[in-house]
Amino acid sequence: MSTDPRPISQVPDEDLLAAELVRRYGSPLYVYDLARAERAAADLRAALPGGSHLYYSLKANPHPELVRALRLAGCRPEICSTGELAAALAAGFDGADCLYGGPGKTAQELREALAAGVRTFSVESPADLRRVGAAARALGVSARCLLRINGAGAGAGVGLRMTGGASQFGHDIVDALPGLDEFTVPGTELWGLHFFPLTNAADPQGLLAEAVASIRTAAALEAHWGRPLRMLDLGGGFACPYAAPGERPLYHALRAPLEAALDEYLPGWRGRLELAFESGRYLVGDSGRLVCTVTEVKESRGTSYGVLDSGINHLGGLSGVGRLPSLRAEPLHLAHPGPEPEEPAEGAAEEPGTRRVALVGPLCTPADVISRATEAVPPRPGALLAVPNVGAYGATASLLGFLSRPAPAEITVRDGRVVSADRITLTREPLPPRPTSPRPHRSPRKELNSMTTHHRWDDRYESVLAELLPRTAGERPLPAEFGLRAAGLDSMAVVELLVRLEEAYQVAIPDEELGPEAFETVGSLWAVVARQLAPADAH
Repeated sequence: MSTDPRPISQVPDEDLLAAELVRRYGSPLYVYDLARAERAAADLRAALPGGSHLYYSLKANPHPELVRALRLAGCRPEICSTGELAAALAAGFDGADCLYGGPGKTAQELREALAAGVRTFSVESPADLRRVGAAARALGVSARCLLRINGAGAGAGVGLRMTGGASQFGHDIVDALPGLDEFTVPGTELWGLHFFPLTNAADPQGLLAEAVASIRTAAALEAHWGRPLRMLDLGGGFACPYAAPGERPLYHALRAPLEAALDEYLPGWRGRLELAFESGRYLVGDSGRLVCTVTEVKESRGTSYGVLDSGINHLGGLSGVGRLPSLRAEPLHLAHPGPEPEEPAEGAAEEPGTRRVALVGPLCTPADVISRATEAVPPRPGALLAVPNVGAYGATASLLGFLSRPAPAEITVRDGRVVSADRITLTREPLPPRPTSPRPHRSPRKELNSMTTHHRWDDRYESVLAELLPRTAGERPLPAEFGLRAAGLDSMAVVELLVRLEEAYQVAIPDEELGPEAFETVGSLWAVVARQLAPADAH
């Protein structure tokens, strides 16, 4: 990551800004305006009931500077993977700030999240709750769990409905309210409820109707269970234009009726109920633009094709819009030109007027269409184009690995100054082969317990870990289940860690011991070291 304190321009013009950034960093690039994200957070907070907590959904854009700006704006992180957990920690959040959700949570990622201090989880089912409980008990902690509900909903028109029918999201409530017994799991405490019935709802009345339906369901469950809820997450659904011009709605009319519904159905909610909302696209959507360059204009059977240096590998894929941007009409608009466009070849006739124009990317696939043919003036080679409102579901929601082209640069700015300039890189991580000669089957749990009981690590082991993985330094004593990936272990650090451990203990660790499972936790790595200290105990 690099920074450049020089002002971009004394003129507050986004097109001039884009042109100067292309001159400095090349094309294509994303530009994120941090002040816009902060304004979005302030606007949304003003539309919600007083005292509400606002969570930022990192799936929209995990760029560390955006996450850091929203942390300073008072948001908390809503995460769905250990990668998003690492991004939240890198932006200055603590694990305890996070709400960890999503279907299909594995035992390993739960162990890593709990070891990093995460204590609040949204669970989709009784089985999901039991997995959280088992991981929490293994670490000797307790997890606060919100049960996500798949209710009937209010039938509002939306961009994408998340629940209200058959869905992998949430616990079904159809004919009868569930009892409390199946949600009483050791290692967990049922803390409250989580609703997220819809996304991208531009109609404030539809959004309000869904939120009120969720509040009524929450009140019914609270009465049915005979115990007060401690937290109620009413989800999001707040809209923002995507890859097209437009402004965020302000939802001024939400706050008063939401507070009235809470007063009616959950009396006394103020002061006793932690009320939460979450958003991704609304908070960062209008902060971002994708700037790209026309490399060629060619004619084919009555249509002009503007070939760009950016395509569906940089904007699109299976993103939050649920479709490729080639299916959306005119997602780009002409920006202020930066470098002088190429002049027509000598003797070439200038062709004024509009023609059918399609904007396409550089990939070797007919699917790489950014804007289908419409009547427009064809762009000229060298011209800059900008796609607005792509701060959410842009770079990280795209086909970054397709055709192995470089990812676009990502630049964050504030008040005409560059805060950061970087790009995502995809690399291959070597994986040692698993042992070819199978050992007698042993329970991984028993093996780990055996190694840590007979050869409990000493200060040398913890000192090496703390030096190379500083996130382990705050945990004393280190739990065996502490996840090394959550602590920051990557492919570069693995080699140095092994060298340091071999030097510290004067052992040589054979390659066949170094399968991926060896690097899962503090305990699993120690078990490898311990086998070299006392080989007889390993068989």
